Amino acid sequence: MIIDVKTPELSDSITEGTLLEWHKQIGEQVQRDETLIDLETDKVILEISAPCSGTVVELLRENGAVVTAGEVIARINDGDERTAIEVPVVVTPLVVPVQVVAPIVPVAVAQPIVTTVVIPPAAPQIKSHRQAMSRLRQRIAERLVSAQHTAAILTTFNEVNMQPIKDLRERFQTEFVREHGVKLGFMSFFVKAAVLALKQFPVINAAIDGTDIVYYDEYHLGIAVSTTRGLVVPVLRNVDQLSFAQIEQGIADLARRAEAMQLDFDELQGGTFSISNGGVFGSLLSTPIINPPQSAILGMHTIQERPIAENGQVVIRPMMYVALSYDHRLIDGRDAVKFLVEMKTALEDPARLMLAL
Repeated sequence: MIIDVKTPELSDSITEGTLLEWHKQIGEQVQRDETLIDLETDKVILEISAPCSGTVVELLRENGAVVTAGEVIARINDGDERTAIEVPVVVTPLVVPVQVVAPIVPVAVAQPIVTTVVIPPAAPQIKSHRQAMSRLRQRIAERLVSAQHTAAILTTFNEVNMQPIKDLRERFQTEFVREHGVKLGFMSFFVKAAVLALKQFPVINAAIDGTDIVYYDEYHLGIAVSTTRGLVVPVLRNVDQLSFAQIEQGIADLARRAEAMQLDFDELQGGTFSISNGGVFGSLLSTPIINPPQSAILGMHTIQERPIAENGQVVIRPMMYVALSYDHRLIDGRDAVKFLVEMKTALEDPARLMLAL
């Protein structure tokens, strides 16, 4: 019997995807649940598996084709000859071109007119190659342009003395790793500080919906993750209820599965605030772009030893610039600045984060 292979049902926000490369060709055997082809969507890559064992008899869509949910893309013969449907073979007739020779008729030949044509030198050719943009990269481009065109984005800056956090990490790192199997990083401190500040400034954890303001009562933080295929922002949910260890474990798991393109649709939606850490690549300062429909995003940067004034003395401390980009349609500069100051205060006195648990 001939069995149809269909694309899976997608989420409400994703209506189509791009077929990557067929793993099987017509005439080859395939086992049930064996991957036939990968489907790249705006957010994740899905495996389309064979619904039965048998022989591939038809591939209806080619590599790189854009398909929709539930579309038939291939057919498999499961070997049941009693009900098997023969797939007609289309034979294209061979057309041999016939050359028609016209009789030669003598004609008068006019004398040629000689003109001088100056041909400008050709422009130098630049060696290049083309590559189609992945659906993920197309989606990133669309969202970034949309954010710039829709929101009134401003950015405020501050700097954080990271010495107290570095001292705390060095003091408890060995015990933390032994107890939880993951390192105590900087990100968990920033997540905790963000929640502390978001509770004091709820408008940062809000969004515009038409003429309404939606204030979120939960704290779901998007953590920007750079993968070989592009930037994704998986969501760490209910971070106000997580311990430092759970935050570190959750971020490590999201980053690993983001690189492997194993994230579910739900894990990439529903964030209320985002954090991006360009410091891991050496960025000293940047202006991150908000992730709509969110209204703000925090940018972390590289830690650099710099001279600062401390108790009337010039000392060298590990400093980090932090940036908060925000939608000025909703968030006033006063709230944005005070939010960042609150985060700075908490990070420079990490005991406050422990007491906030």
